[in-house]
Formats: sequence, structure tokens, C-alpha cells
Amino acid sequence: MHDLFVALALVFVIEGLLYAAFPRQMRRIVEQMTQYTDTALRQTGLLAAALGVAFVWIIKELF
Repeated sequence: MHDLFVALALVFVIEGLLYAAFPRQMRRIVEQMTQYTDTALRQTGLLAAALGVAFVWIIKELF
């Protein structure tokens, strides 16, 4: 459970750094996301989640 909270905290750190370093580009990306269908966003989210699970599994196996 500890690892889950650390991972969530790292997500906040990375996202915060992106908004701090590239505010104009992040605003543009968010605006562009409104043009995508719910299905496209859902599929992209599921793909990102699957890749994340695969990366965690690979990292756990290697180390």
C-alpha cells in the first residue's frame, strides 16, 4: 500500500513539474483533449494504464 501512495505522489510531482515548466503547452494540450471523443480518451487511458502495468511488471522482474 505504501508503494501505491508513493507512486501517486510521483504522478503529482511529474504533472506539477510539467505545468510549471510548460504552462502554455499544457493549456494547449488540455484544450485539444476537448476535441476528442469519449471513446478515444477512454481507449488512450486504458492503453496508458496497460503500459504502466507492463512497465511496473518488467521493472519488478528485472530488479
